[in-house]
Amino acid sequence: MTTIRTRVTIIGAGPAGLLLSHLLDASGIESVIIESRTREEVETTIRAGILEQGTVEVLTATGASERVLVDGHRHDGIELRFAGEGHRIDFAALVGRGVWLYPQHEVLKDLIATRVAAGQDLRFGITAERVEDAESDQPKVIATDADGQPLEIVADFVVGADGSRSVARTAVVGSSFGGYFREYPFAWFGILCEAPPSSRELIYSNSPDGFALISQRSATVQRMYFQCDPEADPEAPSEAELWEELQKRVPGTTLQEGHIFQRDVLRFRSFVAHELLKGRVALVGDAAHTVPPTGAKGMNLAVADVVLLAQALEGLLREGDDRLIQAFPESALRRIWKAQHFSWWMTSMLHVAPDASDFDKLRQVGELRSVVESEPGSRYLAEAYTGWPLENFSV
Repeated sequence: MTTIRTRVTIIGAGPAGLLLSHLLDASGIESVIIESRTREEVETTIRAGILEQGTVEVLTATGASERVLVDGHRHDGIELRFAGEGHRIDFAALVGRGVWLYPQHEVLKDLIATRVAAGQDLRFGITAERVEDAESDQPKVIATDADGQPLEIVADFVVGADGSRSVARTAVVGSSFGGYFREYPFAWFGILCEAPPSSRELIYSNSPDGFALISQRSATVQRMYFQCDPEADPEAPSEAELWEELQKRVPGTTLQEGHIFQRDVLRFRSFVAHELLKGRVALVGDAAHTVPPTGAKGMNLAVADVVLLAQALEGLLREGDDRLIQAFPESALRRIWKAQHFSWWMTSMLHVAPDASDFDKLRQVGELRSVVESEPGSRYLAEAYTGWPLENFSV
């Protein structure tokens, strides 16, 4: 077995793992990142991305990405559409902040390029099998390479940034499924189409037929979703049927139609691991939590986790001070549960449950009116959507 020695082993080359290595490097702490996929797979798996202002500030202030300000699109509001009318939530006016439309795979390209240029030990095609000795001062990751050869990485600390099917989670909570879990009775049917934008900003629409999100990707490619059954077959509807379904979900708006070249069904789940830290193994990003996409919190929560953990690891590994690492779970969970609530709230307010009565649907409209007709209500949505301040991070 080949053995490698490093300060921090990071499992997963997603946004959390790559950004953590970047922040650790700035503090003079070396790390090894292992990722089961190839670099091409990581960079070409298309994922949506709404970046909170704080996330953009972290990426730009630390030199992780400049392209987000060039190729990303700042949005200073969203439209809530219900009862056939649109209502703009003006982020800039309400909280003086905004968000950026910048897909996750573009963030990954930036982070990988930055880490490679810095000489990061970044190993693709390496599959983590398990984490051992979590409660010792020398935790180990047991892995195999692309040829099936065994590999052992010994470190001062191990971070599981390996997504919702995390291997590291077992070492922290005792099983791969140990956590607080909720599954929703609907999913999103997503499409990518060749068309100009249908709206200047994103439209979140509640209708008697169910939810729709009219999002964007570029000047010529658009991303749209509508609420569907989790068991829906993405290949079953024709293009005409898909456009008809989307159009009736946003009454009062005429969508720009075009060729649909990608379609998928995205299930809705909420999850928070029972523990985020055990000994010298910690969980961040989707390994620690997942949220419904309605609140646009997934990647942003991962960034918030990493900012806290990087500070804690600097204290532990450079100064021998474990106070921040011991406080990491509680500090991270404060934001995680706020984001879980916001994601649940947006989801429940905008989607129509399969067993919804007329009372339920009319109550939702009353709730939406309470948001758009109240400055404090609109401000709460704007504050949560654009992101709460990142603890101890300054530009």
